[in-house]
Amino acid sequence: MPTSAPAHAPTTLATDVAGWYGMLAILAAYAANSFGVLTNDHFVLHALNLTGAAGVAWVCWCKRTWQAFWLEAVWAVIATVALVRLLLRS
Repeated sequence: MPTSAPAHAPTTLATDVAGWYGMLAILAAYAANSFGVLTNDHFVLHALNLTGAAGVAWVCWCKRTWQAFWLEAVWAVIATVALVRLLLRS
């Protein structure tokens, strides 16, 4: 008899808000960069990517969606490195 997948944590309002914010922040960063509103050396671009990735990663963690969680975790690390490099150049 097959075993069922482990149940994921129930979604809370805070988790939903974090996920929606994260999705919107990542899309805003991508669009702003693609259309030349924010350049690659702009603090806000990387801050949006970092906070957006953290929000989506939280949802993925709660729902045990590991592939997407690791994508967002690495995305957040890349954004953090970019932010640190920008701050060190200042």
